[in-house]
Amino acid sequence: MSEVQIENGGDIDWWSILSDRTFLENPYPELRRLQALGPVHLDKSNGIYFILGHKAFSKAAKSSALGRDTRHWTNGWNTDDYRAHDPVGYRLFSEFQPQMINNDGDIHRRMRKVYEPAFRAQAMTSMVSLIEEEATALLKAMPDKGEVDFIEAFAGPLPLRVLCKLFDIPESLDETIARWSASLIRIGDILMTPEQKVEALEALNEFKAFLREQIAARKNRDEDNLMGLAIQAYKDGTLDEEETLTNLVSMLVAGHETTVTLIGNGMLLLMRNPEEMARLRKDPDLMRTAIEEFLRVEPGGNMILRVAREDVEVEGTLIPEGSPVIGLIGAINRDPARFDRPDELDIGRPANAQFTFGGGAHVCIGAPLARLEAQIAFSAVLDKYANIELAGKPEWRLDRMNARGLGHLPLRVERAA
Repeated sequence: MSEVQIENGGDIDWWSILSDRTFLENPYPELRRLQALGPVHLDKSNGIYFILGHKAFSKAAKSSALGRDTRHWTNGWNTDDYRAHDPVGYRLFSEFQPQMINNDGDIHRRMRKVYEPAFRAQAMTSMVSLIEEEATALLKAMPDKGEVDFIEAFAGPLPLRVLCKLFDIPESLDETIARWSASLIRIGDILMTPEQKVEALEALNEFKAFLREQIAARKNRDEDNLMGLAIQAYKDGTLDEEETLTNLVSMLVAGHETTVTLIGNGMLLLMRNPEEMARLRKDPDLMRTAIEEFLRVEPGGNMILRVAREDVEVEGTLIPEGSPVIGLIGAINRDPARFDRPDELDIGRPANAQFTFGGGAHVCIGAPLARLEAQIAFSAVLDKYANIELAGKPEWRLDRMNARGLGHLPLRVERAA
């Protein structure tokens, strides 16, 4: 079993690195240094394997030996000892467990099958006008000329408005759902403070209570939307109540945060690469490859978790059954062994094998919607504004380790003549 050490001979302090403010603001220099030491690293203090190589993660993501069910994590949350010393954490993780992203095999396929029709090509086509309407309304409220916080005015509210329309949830609840999402997104950090666990558990219970009321009030309607798919699956017994509620919570949280980071991070990349901005304006047909490059260069997450369901070898390292495996996406997406000029933004980059949405059986179900929203969002913004530039220092969210996004992005804009 391989073991990697830093130059001075000491073990790598992974969690200090991953939670460091400097790393959260710009993880890429440190990730490149660690990546040079090898594609797979073992943190001996807790038995977690970190993957930083593209080839290694590609194998891991596609392997049936590595799943997403954290109940298989040896010495993880699903043990009597954990339950005894951290009852709040145990309740949080166990009550967040019954959803497609946290299950493997037949259970995962059963749940995923319920929602897949909503994200197929035909369904995406039907969503175009809805997304365009929401983008237009937000842009109308933004100044024709002057300074604006792009996250607050556009990148933050757009995905939430679209999701709530898809679930037929009133706009008056946007702020509440955003608050619940901000608390629950930290579950992806793996390491949480006691206070964060309490806050997340409260948010989960409130979110489920709200959705339970929605289902009860709408169970006799014939709805052609995501809520309708969920209610029908609950009524016909495909999903039980907890599976129905937790999957809905997860889709609302992940669907919101994923697209906020894609739009916000992508805009920052264009601000830092004006030649690519000009290239995109000149050739709008590059929008699809530009979105993939935004996802590669500045992914909206730092970590993707898997757990070994059996012993598995990855790039010469034997990962024992029950071991957690974390892919560090910022390193994987910029692996020099896979990408030419890995740290440069190239909006026309062909065959962009980025892993921001994961891979294998657990590839993000909502990825087509996030891509579509981003394409429409950037097209609308570039169409309205002839000039866009930074108006201050961008501020990264430093209150979470995994979800990587901007809290503020001050821009100076000027409308096209």
